Amino acid sequence: MKKLHAICLASLAALGSTQVLAQNAGHFYGGIGAGRAESKIDNTLINNTLINSTLIGTSNTSTGITQDQHDTAYKVFGGYQFNPYLGLEGGYYNLGKFGFQSTTNPLGSLNGQFKLDGINLDLVGSLPINDQLSLLARMGVIHGRTRDTFSSTGAVVLTNTNLDVHKQDYKAGLGFTYKFSPSMSLRGELERYRINDAMGHTAGINTAFLSLVFPFGRTPEKAPKVVERVVERVVYQEPPKVAKEEPVVVYVTTPVAVPAPTPVPDRLRVSFNADVMFGFDRSTVSPAGKRALDKFTADLNGLEFEHITVQGHTDRIGTAAYNEKLSLQRADAVKNYLVSRNAAPANKITSIGKGSSEPLTDAGACKGVHTSPAVIACLESDRRVDLDVMGTKAGQK
Repeated sequence: MKKLHAICLASLAALGSTQVLAQNAGHFYGGIGAGRAESKIDNTLINNTLINSTLIGTSNTSTGITQDQHDTAYKVFGGYQFNPYLGLEGGYYNLGKFGFQSTTNPLGSLNGQFKLDGINLDLVGSLPINDQLSLLARMGVIHGRTRDTFSSTGAVVLTNTNLDVHKQDYKAGLGFTYKFSPSMSLRGELERYRINDAMGHTAGINTAFLSLVFPFGRTPEKAPKVVERVVERVVYQEPPKVAKEEPVVVYVTTPVAVPAPTPVPDRLRVSFNADVMFGFDRSTVSPAGKRALDKFTADLNGLEFEHITVQGHTDRIGTAAYNEKLSLQRADAVKNYLVSRNAAPANKITSIGKGSSEPLTDAGACKGVHTSPAVIACLESDRRVDLDVMGTKAGQK
């Protein structure tokens, strides 16, 4: 078992050196956790079961008990995240060891120690709160091993000093995940394991774990891309000079004022990839999206905005009502960010949610199960935010 522990720890240490990766619809991950386990030893069980029958017969009774109810616990695990809401996870856990010392009448003592470990398979549900924080809930099955060791002194004579039991049972837990970066997250969890005590009884072990999680098997992070789809720019030019004919005598000596040319607004349309701007099925501007918007406004330095129209678009996955709501939330998020950065006043920006009504992919393209990674990747170009900018360069006024 010690060799297994060393292999698991070495494998997880190697995971920490992986390249920074972006979140896909599905990916593998591994992790390691440590914490505290607590067990309540049942005095009645020791009196009625351990002393009176199971170990030393009926000639002894317990007069006092000292308990050791806490120990350090750890676990190693790996899993597959199907989507942002559901994953399947398996691993090895070690809940430490617990013990008691009971004094008896006739004079003697009975000492017991319980060691608990096993393997588990869990369904893990996630509820994203924002791009970094998610709540967790898990339910799973365990194959647990309980090893009991007993010793005695004085009048206590043992009939059985070692018990070793394997049994299937269940576990459950609640917690949170905080993503520091695409390559590492922190988990905090409270879990309860239902275990067999090797004496024919079941008990609960409560644990508190902090774990580091390392995603792997993802594709490299995409650089924020700004796709310039249509550029319509009209620049005022002086009218061509007409060749002079024969000289004409002019008797007007007062110069005639020539009106200045009316400035013609510039128009620019750009499109942002929504997966980079927000993340899949999200509506909060990501750090990469903020960098892309900052670069966009910096590139337009010197252009005084007359009006900006922000249009949000989704793919065809999901209902029309849901997609319209999500696309409007994304358009509003871009508008609010531009206003917060003083790129343009709020009254000069209009946000519109188009839902999935204006896809760039053909209707017959991207066939397959709607939620499969292949279809989600195929529909990527439909998930976008378009900006239509009207403005005038400062020098034209």
